[in-house]
Formats: sequence, C-alpha cells, structure tokens
Amino acid sequence: MDQNIAGIILAGGQSRRMGGGDKTLLVLGGRSLLDHVVARLVPQVGPLALSANGDPARFARFGLPVLADTVEGYAGPLAGILTGIEWASIACDAVVTVAGDTPFFPKDLIERLATAAATKPGAVTVASSGGRRHPTFALWPLGLHDALRRFLVDEDNRRVSAFIDRHDVVDVEFPMLASGGQQIDPFFNINMPDDLAIAERLLQSIEE
Repeated sequence: MDQNIAGIILAGGQSRRMGGGDKTLLVLGGRSLLDHVVARLVPQVGPLALSANGDPARFARFGLPVLADTVEGYAGPLAGILTGIEWASIACDAVVTVAGDTPFFPKDLIERLATAAATKPGAVTVASSGGRRHPTFALWPLGLHDALRRFLVDEDNRRVSAFIDRHDVVDVEFPMLASGGQQIDPFFNINMPDDLAIAERLLQSIEE
C-alpha cells in the first residue's frame, strides 16, 4: 500500500450498452462489480474515492467519498480524473485511476505503475496489456491539474488518449491471465450483458 497515492474508481459512465443505470452495481459472483473493484484496490492505495455523478446515496454502503465532476456536462473519464486530482491534492502526491467495470485488474497495479513513474517524474504512467494501452488505468501526477482543466474546459476535448499523448508517458505492460488454457486480458471490462456472462465464467477459472 502506498499512502501517498490516492485511488479513484471511475464510475461516472452512462452505461448505454448495458441499458443505462449504474453498471458498477451489477452483480458478479454474488457481489457487485464495485465490490470486486474496491477489494482489489483497497490494499494498493491510501485514500480511496468513487468518481460518480447523481445521488451519492446509492453508493452509501461502500463508505467511500463520492466525487461529482467539477466540470459540467458529463465530460467523461477525464472529468473524473480532474476531480480526483483536486480531491487528493491536500494529502497525496499522485492519483491512480481504475475503471469501475473491470473486476480482474492486477493486484500489483499500483506497485508497478509507481515504480515505473519514478523513472520519469512528471509523466503519466499507463497500464498496457497485449500491446494495447488502457488509459483509464494510469498514475497521474498532481502537477497535471492545470493542463487537464484547460484541455477539458478551454478546448472542450474529452479524449483521455489525446490528453495523454500531449505529455510524457511511461507504458507498463502487464501479463495476460490464464483461464482454462486461454489467455485473458486482465483489463477485461464489462460493457454489455454478454460480457457479464463471460465474467461469471472467468471468476471461477482465472489463475492469479
């Protein structure tokens, strides 16, 4: 656990492909997706908060701060990242974000991102797997705050990858998971009902 790194679970999406509602509250293996994500993240970070808009009472049982976007207009994950940086700035040195619909992300995510970040201070450190970058799984230096707010507010640009590409980046490649003789992306996320059924099967077979 690194007490100087705050964790932000990005749960502000509108879940259109799942029919709307809070995707993180869908049930996987008898627990919500958010339960799975919190359980993986708590041992890895210091302060932890949930990035979500709307009535925070629906997440009350998790006992986490619920951070509404400080940029109006449902500006996507970047708005959650910006709000997380602002929330964490008093007590922490950096913020790590994870997607709230990704129940199998690595248990050493923060350790490996933080180690890589030390090689290039000020860079965004991003998780990759299978040669593909996962921009919502990243370590964000607090010093990016002003640039991020300008990008969102002045330029009205909401693309996480586009913001990352403007800055120094360190990519950290994570290995695939083994499941029944197959290779599974540890950043497999649940976008559609079929994905939830796949995740149910993976929950029983993934080797970590």
